[in-house]
Amino acid sequence: MSNRLINWFKYASPQSFYPLAGRMIPWFWGLAAIAFAVGLYIGFFVAPTDFQQGEGYRIIFIHVPASWMSMFIYCVMAFWAGLGLALNTRLSSMMAQALAPTGALMAFLSLWTGAFWGKPMWGTWWVWDARLTSELILFFLYLGFIALTSAIDEPRRADKAGAILALVGVFNVPIIYFSVQWWNTLHQGASVSLTRAPSMAMTMLLGMLVMAFAFWMYSIAVALMRVRAIILEREAHTDWVKQLPEVQGAR
Repeated sequence: MSNRLINWFKYASPQSFYPLAGRMIPWFWGLAAIAFAVGLYIGFFVAPTDFQQGEGYRIIFIHVPASWMSMFIYCVMAFWAGLGLALNTRLSSMMAQALAPTGALMAFLSLWTGAFWGKPMWGTWWVWDARLTSELILFFLYLGFIALTSAIDEPRRADKAGAILALVGVFNVPIIYFSVQWWNTLHQGASVSLTRAPSMAMTMLLGMLVMAFAFWMYSIAVALMRVRAIILEREAHTDWVKQLPEVQGAR
C-alpha cells in the first residue's frame, strides 16, 4: 500500500505529470465529444416541451451545467491554490492557474445563457437578483485571479497572491448555491436535489446530467492542456524540458 502511495506521489512532480497529462487528454476529449453529442440530442430532440416555459426552457441544458461547473471549478481551483500555498508545491499552483480560464468561461456562459433564459421568462435580460449578482461576483473573482497571477513576474509570489484571493473568494460559492433559499429572489429553486425527487421529467434530468458530464470532461481536457503549457513555460530552464521532442522540434 505504501509503495503504491509513493508511486502516485511521484506525479506531484511537473516532470512526471507532464507525460501523464498528455496521455489522458485524448481520452477526456473523446468522452466530452460523445457526451456532448448524446446530451444535446436528448436535450433538444428527446426531452418533452415544458408546459410552462415552452421550448425556451431547453437553454437549461447549457445554462445549468455551466453554472454547476463554474462553482465546482472554483472550489477545485481554490483547493489546488491552497495546497500550493500550504505545501509550496509547484504543480498545485500550476493546476490552479490552468483551471481559472475555464472556470471564467463557465461563469460567463452561465451569465449569458441565464440572460437569454430570463428575457422571455422575466421580461428582462438582467436583474440584481441574489443568485445572478453572486454569480457575477464569481466571474469577477476568476478574472481577478487571472489578472493578479499574470501581473506578478515572480512565479512564487504570483502563486501566493493568487492563492490568498482564491481562498477568500471561495466563500462566495455557498452564497450562490443557497441564495434562492436565503433571500426572496426571482431565480427559481433547484430542480435537482440530493434530498428530494427531481421536479422535472426523467428525460430532462438525464439530458442535463449527461451535459454536466460533458462539461466536466471538457474542463478536465482543457485544464490538462493548459497545465502542460504552463509547465513548459515555467520549467523551460530545466534539462528535461529542453530534451522534449516537441521543444526540440520547435527550435
